[in-house]
Order: sequence, then C-alpha cells, then structure tokens
Amino acid sequence: MLPLPDVADRLDVPISKVRQSLRDGQLIAVRRAGVLMVPAVFLTDDNEVVRGLPGTITVLGDARFSPTDMLRWLFTPDDTLPGGTPIDALRATGGREVKRRAQALAF
Repeated sequence: MLPLPDVADRLDVPISKVRQSLRDGQLIAVRRAGVLMVPAVFLTDDNEVVRGLPGTITVLGDARFSPTDMLRWLFTPDDTLPGGTPIDALRATGGREVKRRAQALAF
C-alpha cells in the first residue's frame, strides 16, 4: 500500500493530480490508520497506472460496486485468469477478459 504522496512521486505528478484521479475513478484508495492508501500493484514497474485499471474501475462503478467491493473483486483469487486474480490479469494482459467479466456483473 502506498500513501498518496508516494503515488504522486512514482507517477511524477503533483498530489493534486492523484486526488483528481481518485475523484475521477481512475484509481481507488482506502483509508488505513487515517491515511489514504493506494495498492502498490495498481502501478507498473515503469511507474504508470496499470493499463486497463481505470476502465475496469469505471465498469465496476457502473455495476454499483463500492470502492471496497471493487478492491475485494480485484484481489479475489480466480484460477481461470492469468496470474490468479483480476488485478494480476490486468497487469499481465491489459485486461480485456477482466473488463468483460466486470461488465457481466452489471447484469
């Protein structure tokens, strides 16, 4: 888990841009001990947001998932996905299959 200032440093953007990404549904954060934190796996080794994550968050939001439910779904093991969880599959492939499955949840 990374606090917002660390996310801003890794993305090389001002913290206000990270906060805007949270408001726009491009990232998800949870509060731990009063501090907003973003899962480190949401960022690539090249210090970018994982490809496909913002779109997946949007689809899950359209399915009326809360941020907590989104995180739970992204980290729930699924042996049929590359890497074993939806977030791992997003990191591995960009997530066409992950987004398809997220869309199916809306119906």
